[in-house]
Amino acid sequence: MIRLLLLSLLAFATLRAADAPPNIVMIISDDHLWSDYGFMGHPHLQTPHLDRLAAESRTFKRGYVTSSLCCPSLATIITGLYPHQHKVTSNDPAIPTGMKPREFQKSAEFEAGRETMSQFLESASTLPKMLQQKGYLSLQTGKWWQKHYSRGGFTHGMTQGGRHGDKGLDIGRKTLQPVYDFIGEAKKQQKPFLVWYAPMMPHDPHTPPKRLLDKYLRKTPSEPVAKYWAMVEWFDETCGELVKHIDDNGLKENTLIVYITDNGWITNPKTGRYADKSKQSQYDGGLRTPIMIRWPNQVKPETHRALAQSIDLVPTLLKAAGIESPKPLPGLNLLDDAAVNARTTLYGECFTHNFVDIQKPATSLKWRWIIDGNDKLILPNKANQPDDVTELYDLKNDPTEENNLAADYADKVKVLQAKLDTWWKP
Repeated sequence: MIRLLLLSLLAFATLRAADAPPNIVMIISDDHLWSDYGFMGHPHLQTPHLDRLAAESRTFKRGYVTSSLCCPSLATIITGLYPHQHKVTSNDPAIPTGMKPREFQKSAEFEAGRETMSQFLESASTLPKMLQQKGYLSLQTGKWWQKHYSRGGFTHGMTQGGRHGDKGLDIGRKTLQPVYDFIGEAKKQQKPFLVWYAPMMPHDPHTPPKRLLDKYLRKTPSEPVAKYWAMVEWFDETCGELVKHIDDNGLKENTLIVYITDNGWITNPKTGRYADKSKQSQYDGGLRTPIMIRWPNQVKPETHRALAQSIDLVPTLLKAAGIESPKPLPGLNLLDDAAVNARTTLYGECFTHNFVDIQKPATSLKWRWIIDGNDKLILPNKANQPDDVTELYDLKNDPTEENNLAADYADKVKVLQAKLDTWWKP
């Protein structure tokens, strides 16, 4: 009798554990080229921890963000909406005529603009806010543009309101302890949790440990490139520490880890700044990223050939948590094979660094783009890019987008432009 009772209690506990919503950890790299990983084939960079994560995940090597600028890209990751939908299209408000950038960032006009951006995010709703339906605690660390962390719906956080992270930017570069403390608190309260781990890494300033810099100085004649490569491996080490902490604390089985980068980066070997076809550009060097989902016993590890995008993370995570979205979202559940395999097209948009008119997304538009299979069409907005031409690339045979085929395939351009206009025509 006692044995039957114990077996019944064990079965009940197992059922409850299986039904419990998963903990969620979002790892978001910052200014990181899509090919700069060991598992993506880089000949010199070593990223053993991210390589292991990729091997344990459903990994999409053809992942994309919607925009190649960090603030709108991060806003998409946390809302599941395109920039023209959540309206956080740019990094900063418009600079008044005659005012210098440093002066502007201390002005009342700047604060008013940032307040409007935070209100946009609140109106769109965010993943932490939606997860509260299931009792989640949530932690913000690292990059965060929308004032105090609570404006994003986080219950805990580091950023107090600075332009892009203030105290939150200590994460990864100086410490991981705030994450460890938060996980401990969530365990104590027996609450599911969300961690937003978005360190300013490998983002500049490129100040890696000397041991890593020395390693990569032997692999390239360019010190700026060596510094960036060393930053990538340093970031990889922090990811390894975070995942190890989760696994060592008995949380592996019921923790869903997702990985993405906010936008790409290509180092100018002379200046150390970002090169052309990199961040803020319309090219894959600024837009492409691997996307990974690790959820042991729930998600089969595999390398997926389908297209994936940052708009997919919110619907995927909500579904995993057993939550219905309060509004229709444009993305897919990346764990739904039928939906993922049926997709052939992605859309995106790039905007000016500073808003033109904060209330009208179309005024800040630089380019719209579409990927259809292996074809990529880029359409400039002549109001902001008057000298740009329409661009068409075959990404399979020309992954670095060197050979513009638009003049040779006018009919294909017309078809793809019609699809873009159906998606969003400003």
